[in-house]
Amino acid sequence: MSLAVPAGCAGLAKAQPASVEELLVGWNGTDDLWVFAYGSLIWHPGFAWRERRLATVRGYHRSLCLWSHDHRGSPDNPGLVFGLDRGGCCRGVAFQIAACDVPAVFEALWRREMVTGAYTPRWLACHTEQAPVRGLVFLLNRACQEYAADLSDDRLLASVRNAVGHSGPCLDYVVETEKALRAHGIDDWRLGELVRRLGLQPC
Repeated sequence: MSLAVPAGCAGLAKAQPASVEELLVGWNGTDDLWVFAYGSLIWHPGFAWRERRLATVRGYHRSLCLWSHDHRGSPDNPGLVFGLDRGGCCRGVAFQIAACDVPAVFEALWRREMVTGAYTPRWLACHTEQAPVRGLVFLLNRACQEYAADLSDDRLLASVRNAVGHSGPCLDYVVETEKALRAHGIDDWRLGELVRRLGLQPC
């Protein structure tokens, strides 16, 4: 299997795959593939996986920087969800998908993550204790309308506290992600500080 791994932000300049088939060009159909999770995919992947490893993606960081007008908010009261924004690094979880499950799992991920164009799918190096693996990573698309740039602390906190969408309160989404990270031994101090400022001490 030969999948190019873009360096830094250079991958964002490339044309975004228009379909799962285009994303899987170069896959031989027999290798297992990896998917990197940094938000709700950690605690609610929604797909079968063969192996799970802690992993780090370099050049991007987890950020509560995308408006959600449906799943975690509404058009009148949008919530916020996580994206991988430029700079730093991100500790998360890499899931290994069995080759026989790849078509169905990737199709489901496409429907879940690519509806609004808020994410750009890329194959990146995911660094694990065992060895680096190449994984599918959904990066923030800063050009999308949902990008929540330069929010004030007050507005961010208010949105998380008050927004509710089809999938439940934004507050639950943030808290569950923080809990899942801690359960895996991942220390995200920014997210931990946000939870404390929301008046919810991590437990």
